[in-house]
Amino acid sequence: MSINNTSIIKLITIPTAITLAITLLRLIGELNNWTPFLFSKQAGGGGALLGISWLPPIFGIWFAYKLIKANETPETSSGRVILHAIGGIVLFAGGGALMAGQSPENFSPVKAFIGVLLFVAATAIQFPAWRKFFKTILAYGFAARVPVAIVMFIAIYGNWGTHYDVAPPNFPEMSWFNKYLLIGLMPQILLWIPFTVLTGSLTAGITALVMQRGKATEAAEA
Repeated sequence: MSINNTSIIKLITIPTAITLAITLLRLIGELNNWTPFLFSKQAGGGGALLGISWLPPIFGIWFAYKLIKANETPETSSGRVILHAIGGIVLFAGGGALMAGQSPENFSPVKAFIGVLLFVAATAIQFPAWRKFFKTILAYGFAARVPVAIVMFIAIYGNWGTHYDVAPPNFPEMSWFNKYLLIGLMPQILLWIPFTVLTGSLTAGITALVMQRGKATEAAEA
């Protein structure tokens, strides 16, 4: 069986539905002042346990398993997938370090540009190691994060007081739309989608390594 573009959509349908359900549950919990342990309203989520940031590594395992079962194995080797993921994480961390000091009052276009390039490069280098998986995890990344961006748009406009619209400390006053661009749309696209691809790729590479070694052992025993 081969995984085509249509089946990629099928492959991410259930993970996307689970992710959306958690996003909506998190929003409902914050609006109803449920326990901060699970539904923190602090900027960035405050480390609340209920969220979607821990899903990409789990779904990376699932996508890898399904693709390998469909004979869609890495173009190179599972070890190369892991190395590309680690290299991407290093680039991502470098971009994060450059972007961490950025603020509307202390903004460096050069640092921001280099940071974005590092985020893009970290994501792009995953493609040649396992193309089909890359397309799958990237599609899931957009499917997971676009709804969050939409929720943040509405929450920031309505000033709901949830972690979806609360700005970091010392954030300057500005229009709601500029606020959305800086803490909503840009982080979801430039930060969280690369994070999804990288963490998913790492666990996918490990999964591929385990599964392929298992097949090799079974073949040797046979």
